[in-house]
Order: sequence, then structure tokens, then C-alpha cells
Amino acid sequence: MSPLYIFIALMVFSLVGVLFAFWKGAAAERTAALVVMANMAISIAVNWASPDLAATVAFASDGLSALILLIVTVRYGAPWMGGVMLFYAAQFSLHSFYLVTARPDTDYLHALINNINSAGISWCLIIGVAVTARRRWRLAQRVRPPPT
Repeated sequence: MSPLYIFIALMVFSLVGVLFAFWKGAAAERTAALVVMANMAISIAVNWASPDLAATVAFASDGLSALILLIVTVRYGAPWMGGVMLFYAAQFSLHSFYLVTARPDTDYLHALINNINSAGISWCLIIGVAVTARRRWRLAQRVRPPPT
């Protein structure tokens, strides 16, 4: 499969996860979705505007995203968001390894780990939103008075 198709599929999957979080998520999920969306937008914009700075900006952006999600995880106590934060931390580690070793970020290993991390971020977001929405629905069912 062409790398362009994989990129488009991952972007669409991430966008579906973000939209699902904005639609069904609570404050924690919406905040995480906002961070994921901002990270995606920064990545796409920098790759388009200045490809030579893309690795450095991705390094900083993923580190900042992991830090923000750590704060949100501690604030809301959502364990699934810890998964999103850990995927961003792994992404940050990937970029730092490639920057320190001066390896080109166009090799297969980088693409593989990057794609797995991106899919993992989206899956954690979608599963977390589904669990939260189901919990809210079950709570609403318990509170609702029985029909007479």
C-alpha cells in the first residue's frame, strides 16, 4: 500500500476519533481531542510549510502534547487518557532518538512506529469516549424513574 494511502487512512481515523470525542465525550475527552487535533494540525502545517523543520517541531509538539495530557489525566483521573499520554511520550521518544542519532526520519522503522503510535492514540481516544458515554448512559438509566 502506498504511504500516501496509509497517511490519509490514519488522518481520517484520527479525525473520526476526535469528532467522536467532541460529540459523545465529557470535558476530559474533549480536552484530549483538542490536544490531538492541535497536534495533527501543527504536524500537517509544518510538513507543508517547512519540511526541514518538521522533525524538530514534531519533537516539541509531541512532548508538549504528552505534558498537557499528563496534566489532564491527573486532573480528571481517566485511565484511558494515560494511554494516550503514553503513546505521545513514545512518539516524543521516537523523535528524540532520531534527532540525537541524526538518522533520517524517512526509514521504515520510523514510519512503522509512528503509524502504530498514531493508531494507538486514536484507539485510546475512541475507547475512552465509548466507555465514558456508556457510563453516563448507565447512570442516567439508574436515575430515571421507572415507568408507571
